[in-house]
Amino acid sequence: MDKKTNTDQIIEQKVDALLAQMTLDEKIGQMTQVRHFDDITIDEIKTKFIGSIIHTQGPTPGKDAAEWQAKFVELQKLALSTRLGIPMFFGVDAVHGQNTYAGATIFPHNIGLGAAANLELVEKAAAITALESRATGFNWVFSPCVAIPYNEKWGRVYEAFSESTDITTELTKASVRGHQGLSGQPVSLIATAKHFIGDGATDFGVEGGNTTLSQEEVFKRLLPPYRAAVEAGVGSVMASFNSLNGVPMHAHRMMITDVLKGSLKFEGIVVSDWKAYSRFGGTDVINAGVDVVMAVEGDFNMYQEGVRNGVLNGIIPQERIDDAVRRILRQKFRIGLFDNPFPDASLIPKIGIPAHRDVARQAVRESLVLLKNENNLLPLKKNARIVIVGEFADNSGLQSGGWTVNWQGLKENYAGATTILEGFRKKSTTEILYDKDGDASYEDVDVAVVVVGETPYAEFMGDIGGEMNIYQLTITEEHQKLIGKYVSKGIKTVVVLISGRPLVVTEQLEQANAFVAAWLPGSEGDGIAEVLFGDYDFKGKLPHSWPKSVEDYSGKYGPNFWDNTIEPLFPFGYGLNYK
Repeated sequence: MDKKTNTDQIIEQKVDALLAQMTLDEKIGQMTQVRHFDDITIDEIKTKFIGSIIHTQGPTPGKDAAEWQAKFVELQKLALSTRLGIPMFFGVDAVHGQNTYAGATIFPHNIGLGAAANLELVEKAAAITALESRATGFNWVFSPCVAIPYNEKWGRVYEAFSESTDITTELTKASVRGHQGLSGQPVSLIATAKHFIGDGATDFGVEGGNTTLSQEEVFKRLLPPYRAAVEAGVGSVMASFNSLNGVPMHAHRMMITDVLKGSLKFEGIVVSDWKAYSRFGGTDVINAGVDVVMAVEGDFNMYQEGVRNGVLNGIIPQERIDDAVRRILRQKFRIGLFDNPFPDASLIPKIGIPAHRDVARQAVRESLVLLKNENNLLPLKKNARIVIVGEFADNSGLQSGGWTVNWQGLKENYAGATTILEGFRKKSTTEILYDKDGDASYEDVDVAVVVVGETPYAEFMGDIGGEMNIYQLTITEEHQKLIGKYVSKGIKTVVVLISGRPLVVTEQLEQANAFVAAWLPGSEGDGIAEVLFGDYDFKGKLPHSWPKSVEDYSGKYGPNFWDNTIEPLFPFGYGLNYK
């Protein structure tokens, strides 16, 4: 047998030996994930045998990475002091870098990486994300999102790579490789493919809504990225908030147990999403095949007691519990957590280093899609008199989108980032003017670069027409006026759109001399100026079909390349360049 098979055999032997010693309460503890604040007391980490902790929105573990690590060391010691000394996982939503830590390298969101479609670049970005996550104390990341969006009204479009199954599948493999390392090599962190399954294909783009696709469509368009993730050795898969033809995915035994664990032979952990036990049927969630539950916001005691009673009353089979715990222990042994349970302090100086930011800046450059370039206005001359317009041009929070430091993102600058305006000022050989609010009266300029976009959002908060109903398929009236102001003066105008999805900008495209889709570039905003000044050419191609009108979304889905009933303004794969 080869070395990998021998290693796997040894791990299975260790798992079986440990499982045989565990009580029911210890097993349930391993299946429990909590936050390190609010959900439980410190003592309960030990007395309830907690198996994993998630860090997300809320108080941070400390003021810097050293304090974050120290907090996780303290918590890990409690787990190690239990009878069997099983170490804990520490999980984080690192969806475009270690995005809960101010000062980490923040990459373009996945929609931008989908536009770049560079497998090597995606793998490098994931590897850096993994390293900086480990440097802040984590050994489990809840990424990549491998959804296939069907409707731009969905508030999570930017978390996905593309509407293309093929591109998503290839980038998923690259991302898993980057996060976890090459198959057969030692790993120190597990990644998570999410959200299984149909999250981006809900009717009318509703977050957590109902996906009414046939089984054939699900298997053909939505399942391939998960197959690729499993083949790449992904350590976990997260169940989705949505229903599939009326059945909540968290309680969908056929898809989780029969398809994912059965047909695809997934041996990792199926983890729930937020507060899933109380939301999606209690013990039905466990019986469907979910192994670890985020027992948060009041679910903790109800969850542990419910699972315990379910087993004792015969509602949950003992073998279902043993399957869950076996999968959890397998991954803990696989990443060497029993031998090295504590964070590596030597990684802290690598957070946000120039080499990491260089990769993120390359990702920004390659993600940009040139939609229009009338009379070759771009590239701009470095000695041109340029005015940069709009608050989005000098605000790293606005340019980064949701899941940046905070769950819903930021509307202000954060540590370590470079804004779009700073990038222009670095590259220009003359003064760059700035008109933040469109109130200035600059007229003696050669070009206006107007930066407009969507304010940050995450999950259901970004749904268009959803319960919050904050966002729209067009840019705001204020941003339309910013563009119109400079166009009306006869000044050549470049529009840079910061958005988590294609928006209806047909009129603005006609007005502008040049138009760039910049997505959500993250911390390295200066990569935009590098391309607009011509140091690099445009490489990005549309990862989604681009809508021509709001009416394109009158049905369940928007325009897409696999369904030609709605003609897009620009087709999937469109993108100009200088050559």
